[in-house]
Amino acid sequence: MNLSLATNGIQAPDRASQSPDLSVVVPIYNEVESIPLLLDAIATSLIAEQIHYEIICVDDGSQDGSDALLKQQAQTRTDLRAVILRRNYGQTAAIAAGFSHATGKIIITLDGDLQNDPADIPILMAKLEEGYDLVSGWRKNRQDASLTRVLPSKIANWLIGRVTGVRVHDYGCSLKAYRAELVADMNLYGELHRFLPALAFIEGARITEISVRHHARRYGQSKYGLDRTFRVIMDLFTIFFMRKFLTRPMHVFGLFGLLALISGTVLGLYLAYVKFAFGESIGQRPLLILAVLLFLSGLQLFSFGLLAELSMRTYHESQGRPIYRVREVIGKSEEPK
Repeated sequence: MNLSLATNGIQAPDRASQSPDLSVVVPIYNEVESIPLLLDAIATSLIAEQIHYEIICVDDGSQDGSDALLKQQAQTRTDLRAVILRRNYGQTAAIAAGFSHATGKIIITLDGDLQNDPADIPILMAKLEEGYDLVSGWRKNRQDASLTRVLPSKIANWLIGRVTGVRVHDYGCSLKAYRAELVADMNLYGELHRFLPALAFIEGARITEISVRHHARRYGQSKYGLDRTFRVIMDLFTIFFMRKFLTRPMHVFGLFGLLALISGTVLGLYLAYVKFAFGESIGQRPLLILAVLLFLSGLQLFSFGLLAELSMRTYHESQGRPIYRVREVIGKSEEPK
């Protein structure tokens, strides 16, 4: 293996010679004290296992000099690529940028605050090789504040598991291993990095989890707060809809629209019968207003379902995204048409 000198005497593989087996994606936001230690810890762990790797550090608009330090490190280390974003876009965007710049067959993500242990990377890779597409880390002995971090996280994990149907103990753990072809099919936005196992499940991925080490924060302070709760909840509804109705939105909008149309029509017929059979006045009845609202709402929902169906078809056709994923083909056959 061709080795060249990196910082602090750590030897890093020359990634220019061939595509790496592993890409380590690290989103960075105001972690200037942790960066040198993290890079050396990753290199030490992977070189010991003779893994051909690259590190993709994505600076997400840091204001503490992390971007300058990454630029400096990238000029001296042969295993590092620094991606500097123009401003702070959020962790999901930083991870997406890392995915787009990664060239390895396997992609590992971890936080830049030294709380994830790079020594666990080979363990996740070994688990991935058992036939899985995504291995999620589980911070079983989490070293964070119990009331403000651990308890809300457990509640969120339970809720996400119930809504998505993908039961993972620790959705919030950034230490995860992916096959490169899996992340190529996932478009990230909002706070969707937290829901990557659920997104992978939608794509038909085989998912498992494994216990990983977790350390107390050594430098700086946490970037996570309760203000993210609302955004996470909104994205949770998005994931639920994608899982249930991504390729068939008419099934949900059309169903509610049809029920509203039928209800409005039945009420309208009843009121017409009362009017003409008994000569009763129906103009002041609240039931008439309800019948009109149900009928109009039904028309709107039904029309919205048709538009959503057309939009999804246009999306899949324009993006060239198939509505299915083939895991493997066994035996000789003609080329698919």
